[in-house]
Amino acid sequence: MTGPRAVALGGGHGLAASLAALRQVTESLTAIVTVADNGGSSGRLRRDFGVLPPGDLRMALAALCDDDEWGTTWSKVVQHRFAGDRELAGHAVGNLLIVALWDLLGDTVAGLDWVGRLLGTGGRVLPMAAVPLDIVAEVVGLDPAWPDEVSTVRGQAAVASTPGQVRSITLLPPDPPAVPEAVRAVLDADWIFFGPGSWFTSVLPHLLVPELSAALHATAARRVLVLNLAPQPGETEGFSPHKHLEVLAGHAPALTVDVVLADTKTAGTGNLADLEKAAAVLGARLMTADVAAADGTPRHDPRLLAGTYAQIFRRGAQGGSDAAWR
Repeated sequence: MTGPRAVALGGGHGLAASLAALRQVTESLTAIVTVADNGGSSGRLRRDFGVLPPGDLRMALAALCDDDEWGTTWSKVVQHRFAGDRELAGHAVGNLLIVALWDLLGDTVAGLDWVGRLLGTGGRVLPMAAVPLDIVAEVVGLDPAWPDEVSTVRGQAAVASTPGQVRSITLLPPDPPAVPEAVRAVLDADWIFFGPGSWFTSVLPHLLVPELSAALHATAARRVLVLNLAPQPGETEGFSPHKHLEVLAGHAPALTVDVVLADTKTAGTGNLADLEKAAAVLGARLMTADVAAADGTPRHDPRLLAGTYAQIFRRGAQGGSDAAWR
């Protein structure tokens, strides 16, 4: 298997699901991962050592492990989290391994590459920015007593769990340096995948790093936007599928997309005509497919998602009418 050069952007469980699918259909795969986490083990290591938060990077590396004994074993090792109430409690082994290599090598990208070599990953994992970031959100209705009041919430953990509704985000620092290898991967890609994942804290931040955003706008790669299966409490509570697209367009009005992928059932929860219209505003075809896990939880099934990605690659190579994408 070879396959097209694919770049996946995001963080957390959504990016992990996309990577687990993409590695089944291409050998040329790069993950570009958000670096704004300030909670849990990642937040502690970030504060204590002044490093990038390693958690989302670790999850991406684990998702790229092969399904053989070596890959499954090391995936479990790096994902293992210490229990109890002592100093190591809550830390994931992979987070400590990544930070140790950064400390030894003094090079963020080289450290991640070494972890990838140890795990035998089928792709490369890169941070989207060279410095840790903070997400700052404008939130409506943070205080139920003042439902129309706009407040500012800072920090990924606080934004992800806000009881209000997020309206927009910015980054601190506002002009963070991009990782050059990430910019080059975007410019060299054949396909770029946004999402699934936490919309305001995992997907949209990539569009706010100036050099990376410029590359995402300038690249000749085709762009695929993968919608979530359900709104997230806090971040996107009450959002329809088409609202996600409208929010993305609001943060990157000049960005065009080639394909919007929505789960068939999820697309049916809103007005399909509105979803098609919002996709068209981005310049995209709407493709619906069954990609949800069979247990009813709002998770993408990597096997089903891989089959759909393979279809997207084929249809992209062959062209075809809009109807062929539904």
